[in-house]
Amino acid sequence: MEIVLYLHILAATAWIGGSLFLFGLGIFLKDKEAQRRVYLHIGPLYGYFESVWLVVLIITGLYMFFEKGLDEVLLNAFHSKLAYITIIKLFLVFLITIFTIFHMYIAFKTHGKTRTKKELILSRFSSMMIFLLNLIILWYAIKLRSLL
Repeated sequence: MEIVLYLHILAATAWIGGSLFLFGLGIFLKDKEAQRRVYLHIGPLYGYFESVWLVVLIITGLYMFFEKGLDEVLLNAFHSKLAYITIIKLFLVFLITIFTIFHMYIAFKTHGKTRTKKELILSRFSSMMIFLLNLIILWYAIKLRSLL
């Protein structure tokens, strides 16, 4: 079980760290042309890299969910604090997965091309949602772990 937790934390570190890095690039790299060139080169690599870590997060998270008996908690103690936090975290993970798929679809569809205004807004919105959800999920992961 320790190796699974280790992999989960490692994957979360890579996933959230990458998100923080790209968020920082978006804010601190003021030159829009330089920003475009950087994202053009690291975007696809980052997308594949982060996809692997997201899959690792989901697999290890599901393993721990069943190993820790959280499925039983949801069935038998639905109104408990543990069930409440588990449900919120599962819902947030579902949301971040949907936003990630949506963001990657736009990113790969428009890679190396000029995005339409709609694509740009949707891409930035999904990116911001991924960033914010990362922080919220981390908060709930800490709360969940403290109850276990």
